[in-house]
Amino acid sequence: MKKIPLFFILFFATFQWFSAQAKYETFQSQKLGEERQIKILLPRNYESNTDKTYPLLIVLDGDYLFEVVSGNVDFLSYWEEMPEAIVVGINQYDKRYDDCMYSAQNGLPIESGAHFFEFVGGELIPYLERNFRIGNFKIAVGHGDTANFINYFMLKPDPIFRGYVAMSPEFAPQMIDYLPQRLGSMEQKIFYCLSDTALDTGSIKNMVSALNTDIKSKENDNVQYQFNSFETPSHYAMPAQAIPRALEFMFKVFQPISKQEYQDTILKLEGSPVAYLNEKYQAILESYGIEKPILVNDFKAIAAAIEKNKLFQDYEELGKMAIKMYPDTLLGLYYMGRFYEESGEPKKAMRTFESAYALDEIGGITKDMAMDRADAIKADFGY
Repeated sequence: MKKIPLFFILFFATFQWFSAQAKYETFQSQKLGEERQIKILLPRNYESNTDKTYPLLIVLDGDYLFEVVSGNVDFLSYWEEMPEAIVVGINQYDKRYDDCMYSAQNGLPIESGAHFFEFVGGELIPYLERNFRIGNFKIAVGHGDTANFINYFMLKPDPIFRGYVAMSPEFAPQMIDYLPQRLGSMEQKIFYCLSDTALDTGSIKNMVSALNTDIKSKENDNVQYQFNSFETPSHYAMPAQAIPRALEFMFKVFQPISKQEYQDTILKLEGSPVAYLNEKYQAILESYGIEKPILVNDFKAIAAAIEKNKLFQDYEELGKMAIKMYPDTLLGLYYMGRFYEESGEPKKAMRTFESAYALDEIGGITKDMAMDRADAIKADFGY
């Protein structure tokens, strides 16, 4: 019997979980003059975290893209590769052509396309913000015609969405002129992920290639841009690869410090690794509006860099941060003890390590480790 790859086992296990938890609602739209079916997936711990807000992903073509996006969001957030998020899919079925209608003269939404644009921005998102705990960071996801449509939101002076996942877009001809100009002048931080596949039609590949070239020529620190061109998946299968790639890119700074980040960046810093840690979490707040507690493993990575590069003076600031973040644990006092130990204050170091013994262990930093340090100081100095 053919063995199923672990990836597919994990994917379908996740799929079964969120299928059971997804909410299906009928939304009566005045803008569209009809009902529209939407799918909503809330984070696993949504009900228990009553003071927490979440990023929002609006998924066009929700009838087939919602499950792919939701599965990846659930999986990646479980492993802290991205924050927990609310995912909302808009079913379009046979309305897709009407929803995406644009003018042949200027490529902008007209008639039913303009109504759908107003429905998403003027009805659906305000409704979601009233009824769910949604933060400031919002992402739009589209494929083919809808990958063209999501860009209209970016053309507004103050875009609703901060992230865009445009997969194999069927661009309005004028869009490849609009987008580079808009991205080049963007004054707020935007994440833009563009992708295609070698099996797309010639028109898609040509327009995506031209757009990619133009976007790359625009230098704007506010724009975080990613382009992926896949070789083997079909136009319809490609989202299964493009979506996790895009989410990982958009939330890269949110992710825990990796071995590669530690080796390639932190160990080679000219400045303080503690300053790097502060900047990383400040970037998370500024980019996503999320005040994320500093992970214990991130503290340990910075401590390892301090030891490796003998930057022992940085232990003082790291210890203060750890005491504030994890006051009931010995993490902060252990770092403060190392600071005093390396700063020529052995008695103060010994007492700090002994004080740590009364607190909780955390992240592999144990009471025995603290007492071993204290005992070694006693032995060396005869206290």
